Amino acid sequence: MHIRDIIARDGTTFSFEFFPPKTAEASEHLFEVIRELEDLKPSFVDITYGAGGGTRDLTHELVERIHRETSLEPIPHLTCVCHQEDEIKEILDRWAGEGIGSILALGGDPPRDKMDWKRGDDAFRYAADLVSYIRKYTNHPDKRGFGIGVAGFPEGHPGTPNRLLEMDYMKAKVDAGVDYICTQLFFDNHDFYDYRERCELAGIKVPILAGLMPITTASGMKRMAELSAGSRFPASLLKAIARCGDDAEAVERVGIHWATEQCRDLLDHQVAGLHFYTLNRSKATRMIYESLGVKDSVALRG
Repeated sequence: MHIRDIIARDGTTFSFEFFPPKTAEASEHLFEVIRELEDLKPSFVDITYGAGGGTRDLTHELVERIHRETSLEPIPHLTCVCHQEDEIKEILDRWAGEGIGSILALGGDPPRDKMDWKRGDDAFRYAADLVSYIRKYTNHPDKRGFGIGVAGFPEGHPGTPNRLLEMDYMKAKVDAGVDYICTQLFFDNHDFYDYRERCELAGIKVPILAGLMPITTASGMKRMAELSAGSRFPASLLKAIARCGDDAEAVERVGIHWATEQCRDLLDHQVAGLHFYTLNRSKATRMIYESLGVKDSVALRG
């Protein structure tokens, strides 16, 4: 299903993100997690992507299995890095043939074993270029149209410290043919509201989905800080985590409560959608749903 149809159907979307594991055993475990969340009837699930080898083939396999064996709507990620145009076309052909309706287009980072990769060797240097190519592909009379999403950065794009240029670049991506924006994780809703308003001022009118990742362990929080390239942890959240000491269960409760309150406030402020970075686990997402009453209301779609 095209993302525009999903948004029109659901009003406020609820979605989950997974990453493909590296072994067959882990893949089976992940599929069980996905099955556990299927009864929540999310609007869609998206699957991350490793370019230049990495998890590329695993992404394809997981997307296709979800599409064939569950009622879920998968949206795969696709990155510019380490790709030539013929490779991108081959991937689009494969997903179109499978009946995949939408794609999240990203610039991407080189895989760890190719950190010296020269981006000038890629067919597309920026996400806007990839969006333009996918839109051109979908406009071909013999091709199936894809919905296209891109990433947003409420706390600022790590590669663009100039926040004015950041909005110019986002507007260029949207003008190239974007249907929605899904943000990176954040812990202070004011950052999201400010970002949403700045998008409006820039003339960006597409829906903006809020990306959320509940903290479940102290070590996980530190890992988030490393991976998200500058996530801002509010002092009140850090104080609450610190009060937990070595009590791992207390840390998890605090993290889930914080994310739940973020969700409640976002829903009260007419957010277009909530997108959960699950880390391939189901517990926190399910608890948030149950606390918000979202589980029952979303289930009415079934």
